[in-house]
Amino acid sequence: MAEGKKYQISINVDTAYLAEQSDPSADRYVFAYTVTISNTGTVSAQLISRHWIITDAENVTQEVKGLGVIGEQPLLRPGERFEYTSGTAMATPVGTMRGTYQMVAEDGNKFDAEIPVFTLSMPRVLH
Repeated sequence: MAEGKKYQISINVDTAYLAEQSDPSADRYVFAYTVTISNTGTVSAQLISRHWIITDAENVTQEVKGLGVIGEQPLLRPGERFEYTSGTAMATPVGTMRGTYQMVAEDGNKFDAEIPVFTLSMPRVLH
């Protein structure tokens, strides 16, 4: 078996602009993102921590590090998935997020699950 297939986590993200929490006149744009983390490998793995890099349209970057996600450190057996929703605010109507989840496999091996870059964007309003 190929080593790369043992530790395989796939991540999918859906985003939404939260108009009711945003205040464009104050440069506050709030977004929700729903992350689905799937263990597509052959070894159980636990999400220990997260590292997000959030970049707004003016290239201002904020980094967020912390234990778990939404207060949990889910253990994903092969074929299992974990979904959660969180949010972020930024000073521009468009930005990006990317990062990694730090994982520990049941055999003690530590690895990072890459969170591919995704765009946060306020929908265009037609007049």
